[in-house]
Amino acid sequence: MNQSQFNQSLLAFLETSPTPFHATANMAARLALSGYTQLNEGDVWQVQAGGKYFVTRNDSSIIAFKLGTKTDALRMVGAHTDSPCLKVKPRAVKTSQGYVQLGAEVYGGALLGPWFDRELSLAGRVHYLNEQGEMRSGLVNAEEAIAIIPSLAIHLDREVNAGRAINPETQMAPVVGIAGEESFDLQAHLASWLRRRQHDVKQILDYELYFYDCQPPAMVGFNQEFIASGRLDNLLSCFIGLQGLLQSDADETAFLICTDHEEVGSTSCCGAAGPFLQQVIERLYPQVEERNRILSRSWLISADNAHAVHPNFADKHENNHKPMLNKGPVIKTNANQRYATTSETASLFRRLCDASYVSVQDFVSRADFACGSTIGPITSAELGIATVDIGVPQLAMHSCRELAGSDDAYSLFKVLKTFYNRVL
Repeated sequence: MNQSQFNQSLLAFLETSPTPFHATANMAARLALSGYTQLNEGDVWQVQAGGKYFVTRNDSSIIAFKLGTKTDALRMVGAHTDSPCLKVKPRAVKTSQGYVQLGAEVYGGALLGPWFDRELSLAGRVHYLNEQGEMRSGLVNAEEAIAIIPSLAIHLDREVNAGRAINPETQMAPVVGIAGEESFDLQAHLASWLRRRQHDVKQILDYELYFYDCQPPAMVGFNQEFIASGRLDNLLSCFIGLQGLLQSDADETAFLICTDHEEVGSTSCCGAAGPFLQQVIERLYPQVEERNRILSRSWLISADNAHAVHPNFADKHENNHKPMLNKGPVIKTNANQRYATTSETASLFRRLCDASYVSVQDFVSRADFACGSTIGPITSAELGIATVDIGVPQLAMHSCRELAGSDDAYSLFKVLKTFYNRVL
């Protein structure tokens, strides 16, 4: 797979993954096509050396692994499936001044301004009763523009460009129609979308729905230097890790862990702070002594996008740590362990980049700025595993439309493929 093919496949993955549920389903489908066997957490597992497997939890997190014939260490890549967005409230339908709106909560640390004046669609997971009275679930995707959050005209707020706070409760409910004699029935729309995907729906029970920007991913720039898309943070890393795993061919035990809820702290049954990964490893290696020896020799690459220096806001970066797009993956370091990188794990990653003929960059937050975090410190603390935090540099992080370099995803893919294959 060359870089052009890689990027086109990446764009397709981004476009068809508007929610963590869809991203997990897409990764599961690609794994199954590549010979990976799906395991059910409620079953007794029959696994063997040389086998390839995956397991999902909550339909929004996935762990895939390939068991080598020699198990002395685990090579692990971690990422997250969720992105900041607008999540529909349970009782969402409301009217105001003759308009029908759907109330939404802000999920994660979203940039709010970019959500205005964009064609929005709706996707997520729905639970329902079928005609036999059994509870089932299915994924829905309106796949067309059904909502918009219109800005207030500048004539009615002359000071808006001087800076105005956005109230997410009163100013960000998407408009979905004009109120008429018939009330707007969200559940009827959900049932219709499910039936379109061959679900036998009698009654909608509940849902988890997210608005997303309808504009498809695109290559941007006079020389196609950039990739613009929603959810680059962090579906970009999920896709890169998946391709690295699928194209690894060494007899090494390799894991890909893509978990939900990182943007809200990872504390859930399927998040990095939950027991999902630990329980999978315990089932594969039930003997405590053996498991602890294996983990002591294992490595985790926590892949989550990094802050590239902004051409209009260069002063927001520390002078010696200004990652640029298309200059290679970034090692992220923080003195207060917001990132799990150590000199040992950073050295490992630098060696992997050298072996892959890929340049590497460094990021440290300014000392007077707060630093974000990742699944790296959480997983490292849970398992006691050596971890490096890295990522592809990007701009407009946490916007509904983000920007990355068209060279960087493929560069990191080469590094992760080397990680899965190379004798360390």
